[in-house]
Amino acid sequence: MSIVVTGATGHLGRLIVESLLRRGVPADQIVALGRDVAKAADLAERGVVVKPADYNDVDSLRAAFAGADKLMFVSGSEAGQRVPQHRNVVTAAKDAGVGLVVYTSIANADTSSLMLAVEHKATEQEIIASGLPYVFLRNSWYIENYTPQLPTYLEHGIVGAAGDGKVSAATRADYAEAAAAVLTGEGHTNKVYELGGAPFTMAELATEVSKQSGKQVTYTDLPVEKYTEVLISVGLPEPFAAVLADGDRGLAQGELYVEGNDLEKLIGRAPTSLADTIRTAL
Repeated sequence: MSIVVTGATGHLGRLIVESLLRRGVPADQIVALGRDVAKAADLAERGVVVKPADYNDVDSLRAAFAGADKLMFVSGSEAGQRVPQHRNVVTAAKDAGVGLVVYTSIANADTSSLMLAVEHKATEQEIIASGLPYVFLRNSWYIENYTPQLPTYLEHGIVGAAGDGKVSAATRADYAEAAAAVLTGEGHTNKVYELGGAPFTMAELATEVSKQSGKQVTYTDLPVEKYTEVLISVGLPEPFAAVLADGDRGLAQGELYVEGNDLEKLIGRAPTSLADTIRTAL
């Protein structure tokens, strides 16, 4: 059996490779792909097969997918470029005769109005149209969207446009473990999993940071347009600021809230809590 993992030099892809190894998949049956293979040198030293591949180069993908039984398709990181890039991945997977495509999508992709959801929905449709057997892992936000900002939160508080909306965020490691469970398990073909942890509001995030740090942190809610201006004022490019602010708009409307406990069922335990994640990050 051969499992190919795209984006293996990125945060999530690398964690998926690590999870597969922990689950006992022989290193030489895991193929780790990335644009800069030097970043995966340590994986190669452990026996993982490392190959170069670029979502913009369909031939590199065909070569990398040759002989693959399962493809862990980690979505690209270039918003606005994903539709043509992901089409290349699907084309190459079909040409290579891949037996199963596991794709990292976004929460509620089929109904979401988030800017970020557009490309994920298009990719899901592309995969279904290809006729390839698939699994869609619809991940809600990563808690790591918030933890790197802890120094800012402690100094200036939390600012956003999320209202009282709840986000079912979970750690990258938990999402990676769910992916590895699907790749190594049975009975997942053509299923859609809505994945997320215990939901929280931004005010609850502020309360948790206050509790863990011993410093009072508050959440200030702004209109979406105002929040966009704040993000631009601290140096974010306007298109990226717009996407982040739109994420909060969707969060306020419940679009990042996940029903059910698919993540817990896949990983066989409760997802890592917000409290534990904040404690570790601090």
